[in-house]
Amino acid sequence: RYRWRWMIMASPSAKQLREQTKEELVLRLAEAKKELFNLRVRMTTKELTNPSDIRFKRREIARLLTLIGEKQSGSQA
Repeated sequence: RYRWRWMIMASPSAKQLREQTKEELVLRLAEAKKELFNLRVRMTTKELTNPSDIRFKRREIARLLTLIGEKQSGSQA
């Protein structure tokens, strides 16, 4: 339970992400997708020590996509 705390603390909060521009979020999204790919490769080669890292990365990607969508709908309205 407590071993995940460092993962949660390492990812930026929604408030911090909302302060970023759409372009910065898109760059962060591309970086997160590359990291997810690397995690999946490490999983298949049995080098991944903590499989829950994949779940945290997927959630980070979902969070970024949500914020990018909010910024797009906010600029259109």
